[in-house]
Amino acid sequence: MEEITSTPKYDHPPSEENPSDLERWGSLIGGGALVLMGLQQHSLKGVLMAIAGGGLMYQATQNKSTLHQAQEALGLNKSQNIRVEKTVTINRSVDELYEFWRNFYNLPRFMKHIKSIIVYDEHRSHWVATAPLGTTVEWDAEIIKDEPNHLIAWSSVENAEIGNSGFVRFQPAPAHRGTEVKVVIEYNPPGGGVTTTLAKLFGEEPEQQIGDDLNRFKQLMEAGEIARNTDQ
Repeated sequence: MEEITSTPKYDHPPSEENPSDLERWGSLIGGGALVLMGLQQHSLKGVLMAIAGGGLMYQATQNKSTLHQAQEALGLNKSQNIRVEKTVTINRSVDELYEFWRNFYNLPRFMKHIKSIIVYDEHRSHWVATAPLGTTVEWDAEIIKDEPNHLIAWSSVENAEIGNSGFVRFQPAPAHRGTEVKVVIEYNPPGGGVTTTLAKLFGEEPEQQIGDDLNRFKQLMEAGEIARNTDQ
């Protein structure tokens, strides 16, 4: 009698498309915890936690892997740095523009997302900025390089709500057309890509925001005031 053999069937390990039940339940519980903690905080971080938690729960109900989303929601993905570069030519001298910018109390006049700045000393200051959904973020910053009439470079201090660094450079424009003002900012927002997507949905994309700030700076320095439609 011929012996019939069969190949045992082994369960495949869970993939990104087919997560395990343990992962799904973990995502549901973890997502629910993020939502509850986020709703208890009246801050941008709390809003993002709630949104990220809801996203984890949704992904779990759709039977999709949530490992990447979990890392991002918990701030474990550190590759979400955002870099913005903008340049504007202003018909004013280098020293005029540098001196105006170097007095940080002038910055909220044209940076509409900055609510207030407190200058501690020649190097350190405290910043409060508006954020999506009517929240605010705060951080301390330190000047790391200051070249009069040329360059101001800064970096946020450790444990800032939004880690950021950058510089503003002033240099004569070609053909004596005034001054080229270049701003470069790099920051790592809480929640990484989640924050970036949320900001775009509410019309606060960083590149557009910095560009609008520089346009207001140009108007303020050239005309002495900011046009009403730009200000709005």
